Amino acid sequence: MEGQRLGGRYQLEARVGGGGMAIVYRAKDLVLNRPVAVKVLRSQFGTDEDFVTRFRREAQAVASLSHPNVVGVYDVGQDGDTHYMVMEYVEGYTLKELITRNGALPVEDAVEIAAEICDALEHAHANQIIHRDIKPHNILIGKNGRIKVTDFGIARAVTSTTITHTNSVLGSVHYFSPEQARGGITAEKSDIYSLGIVLYEMVTGQLPFSGESPISVALKHLQEPLPEPRQVNPAIPQSVENVILKALVKDPSYRYASAREMLEDLETCLLPERLDEDKFEIPVDEEATRTYPVITPEMLESHGRTGTPPRKEAETKKKRPWWMKTALWTGAIGLFFVLAFLGFNLIMELFPSVPEVQVPHVEGTSVTLAEQRIREKKLVPKIVEQPHDEIEKGIVISQDPAPPMRLKENAVVTLYVSSGQEAISMPNLVTMVRTVAENELKAKGFTVTDSTFVEKESDEVPEGQVINQFPPAGQQVVPGQTEVRVEISKGRGLVKMPDLRNKTLEQARIDLFKLGLLVDEAAIRYEPSYVTEKPNIVLHSHPHDPGMMVEKGTAIQLTVSNGQFPADAKIVSHPIYVEILEGESQVPIKIVVSDARGNNLVVLDERIDESRQFDVPVVLSPQKNATIKVFRSDIEASQVQINYDSVQY
Repeated sequence: MEGQRLGGRYQLEARVGGGGMAIVYRAKDLVLNRPVAVKVLRSQFGTDEDFVTRFRREAQAVASLSHPNVVGVYDVGQDGDTHYMVMEYVEGYTLKELITRNGALPVEDAVEIAAEICDALEHAHANQIIHRDIKPHNILIGKNGRIKVTDFGIARAVTSTTITHTNSVLGSVHYFSPEQARGGITAEKSDIYSLGIVLYEMVTGQLPFSGESPISVALKHLQEPLPEPRQVNPAIPQSVENVILKALVKDPSYRYASAREMLEDLETCLLPERLDEDKFEIPVDEEATRTYPVITPEMLESHGRTGTPPRKEAETKKKRPWWMKTALWTGAIGLFFVLAFLGFNLIMELFPSVPEVQVPHVEGTSVTLAEQRIREKKLVPKIVEQPHDEIEKGIVISQDPAPPMRLKENAVVTLYVSSGQEAISMPNLVTMVRTVAENELKAKGFTVTDSTFVEKESDEVPEGQVINQFPPAGQQVVPGQTEVRVEISKGRGLVKMPDLRNKTLEQARIDLFKLGLLVDEAAIRYEPSYVTEKPNIVLHSHPHDPGMMVEKGTAIQLTVSNGQFPADAKIVSHPIYVEILEGESQVPIKIVVSDARGNNLVVLDERIDESRQFDVPVVLSPQKNATIKVFRSDIEASQVQINYDSVQY
């Protein structure tokens, strides 16, 4: 869309960013003569009335925000089927670019940036606006160092349509709050959690949770404990870690109560008296209701009985002599050892002993070599094949058991052997938007690079959607070994509008046709003109001015001459006498006219040998007088001024 003008006011100059729902352009406000950023809604969302209504309502709500750390919204409008929002243009870079370039930021800088973001959130929350997508990509750092939070309100406007079109939860998964991950109600504390993730990333240079898929990352937000920042970067003061820990509590009730409370903590966390404060711990309510097991009679019995112990029977039994007990025990023990010895000898004769051998290490070797080594040790290999994304086919992934285990000869050793990457059916990406297609490829294990997606002009497929893919959908492919190329529509191609002025109407048709443009025949306007009295000469092509980028297929409105001068035009012929002195010959004479037809029109350019008079025609208008200049050998020799009011007509 570069080169287009929206609302007759905003001239789009260059694309500077964008996502799955909108594209951002640097533009010029032609009325106020200032740079602006214009966010243009992608065409596939512009047909959903509910989405457009929410988009406009939220944009207007955000426009009511007035805060030095919030990107201002100037205007919201519609040009044909294009919905757009005009915002403050911040020249600089994103916080994500800063972290990617420098890694972990100095703690003082990170706290200052977080405080400015928190101040912006406090202002937004006070106006009942929740950001829902706080992440370093949406934090702009201007050349003056001012922090600006952008994309307020857009996420909120997108809620229903995003779920309808992508069947996904709203937000950026690495910066999700747990309640966003589970699809619950999001409120101000979700923004506080996301800001905690941003602060974590600033002071450590890495994200707390990552994974192979968005689902795995979301589950970590819900289930896994937070890796403590000071374990990643011991230089972080305990007070700063405490701010992060409190912002990232999974239960919202234990987080900061508001952005104002977090801001106050950020403003004091670097004071000397706070640097070594006690570590933040989630409070435990000792009086909270707990569930205890029911006390059963059996449990009571285990702790003792009440009542009178049974009467001893020793009084009724007759005691044996001590020597009788000794003789009985000695005979029993002797008999036991004799039987045990005889039984052991009998077993050894029936089952001869099997020697033990050391299990060889075969992981990482070819299955053929592994089997050979196993058999050399008089063990039995058992092969189990399984797919693997990184280990090539025929290589042992693992073994069970492994060294230093020892086994009896002829014992089984299971070898898990790679069958290579598993072939899958190529997913159908056609008609998907780019972000959805990219996520689909990554989820299937394909490698996505800058060369995977190629933009291509298309007259049929809306901008941002997949036109074609290679390999085609349904083909069996191995993700890690398959190079994927996806063609993305960038809409109809743009061409530079030619300058058709002073050309004939027929020549204009030819020039436009060569560029893929048309003449709007029904809209041709015929007007009188001071420029020419010839008919069918193009006067202008406004609003498609020369040099403007125009979409192919556009019908251009032309204004052409009707073969007449305007009624107030005065056409006169003024005599100009050029004197040639004796001895001069072939003197270069040029006569230049500036009048209602234009400036510096050359009406004569030739060499003469004798003095002559030339009748020079001029066209006057109430707004434009005429000037005739005579040049001898490119040096101005004379000048004549003809005023409109002095001519009797």
